[in-house]
Formats: sequence, C-alpha cells, structure tokens
Amino acid sequence: MEEQKIGEIFGYYAKIGVAAIKLNDGSLKVGDKIHIKGHTTDFEQTVDSMQIEHDKVQEAKKGSDVGIKVKDTVRPGDVVYK
Repeated sequence: MEEQKIGEIFGYYAKIGVAAIKLNDGSLKVGDKIHIKGHTTDFEQTVDSMQIEHDKVQEAKKGSDVGIKVKDTVRPGDVVYK
C-alpha cells in the first residue's frame, strides 16, 4: 500500500513523549498505522491515543492540530505518512 502524506510535526514534548502534528494533507484515526520520517527520524507505529486541545479524540480531520504519543524522538519538520 502506498503511503500518503497526512501532515508534519511542529512540536515535540520530550518529557511526555508527545508529538504535535499539523494535519495539512489528510485525516487521522486512533488505530491508524503511521510512518514518521525526517533527517534522523524513521519509524512506524500505531496511533494509540490522540488529543486536540487536551481533549481525547478518536479522529482528527484535515486542518487539525493533534497531539499523539510517539515511541521515539521526533523533530519539527518531520513528515507524517499513513
């Protein structure tokens, strides 16, 4: 299956391991498998939980800013694929 770009990382909270993602190009649901790729970043994971403005959500539409827990360090500018 071809990967589709859905957004970009714009922040990372190392203490809690949360990435802030701007969904410019697609939507995201809990349970989706994502691939985060950048200069030094390259890993895949499943979205276990997601928040918008500190509220838990099951789905985020294109144009949203979401926070998701990530298993590895990410950097602003890293691209998120689904």
